[in-house]
Amino acid sequence: MDRLYRTRFVIVFAALVAVAACTPQIRETVPGSAPENFPRSTYEQAMTQGKPVYRVDPARSLIAITVRRGGSLARLGHDHIVASHVTEGYISLEEGRADLYVPLNELTVDEQVLRTEAGLDTQPSESAIAGTRANMLDKVLETQQFPFVIIHVSVLEKMQAGMRLSVAITLHGVTRSYETPVQIESGSREMAVSGLLEFNQSDFGIVPFSVLGGAIRVQDAVSLRFKISARRNGR
Repeated sequence: MDRLYRTRFVIVFAALVAVAACTPQIRETVPGSAPENFPRSTYEQAMTQGKPVYRVDPARSLIAITVRRGGSLARLGHDHIVASHVTEGYISLEEGRADLYVPLNELTVDEQVLRTEAGLDTQPSESAIAGTRANMLDKVLETQQFPFVIIHVSVLEKMQAGMRLSVAITLHGVTRSYETPVQIESGSREMAVSGLLEFNQSDFGIVPFSVLGGAIRVQDAVSLRFKISARRNGR
């Protein structure tokens, strides 16, 4: 019996190894970890000097990207919403800058509330959503090699209802800069920055996912909306 048990164990173990080898291996980002060279110390030093620094509140912040379907058989596919609820970073209004990062392995796909807000008229199945997320992280974003989006913001112009910003995004090992207006909401110790940014995935050397020779594909252009909430001198 012991010999038979050991034989069965070896067979089951070998099967599990084979399955694991065929499954995309996504490296999990350690909670609270930050990208290498992220300038956290710059903001912490400013805090100790009593300067007005705001720390991003991930629980009250949202980045949502709308990804549209394309190709001759687009009707068979779905548009998608990719979102982050775990944006981290700091804002310094006195210095007119902000630095943020997003752990890509924490991205969600097709939350029902966000799909409704975006007015998407189809509903992918749970298995389709899981497959989309796995392909996005492993084959498109390659998060094993590029686990974060890093964002550096500088103020270009102050306006009556907000600001115009220069936003440098590092994604997939490539940095690109964009200009965008934003709206500012502020209180005694809290603030929120919201706006919209559009760009192409190919700007970052990303090849949009496609199947059937491109008959069903993801469009290159994406639309990103954001609302970043932060608390003053929070730790």
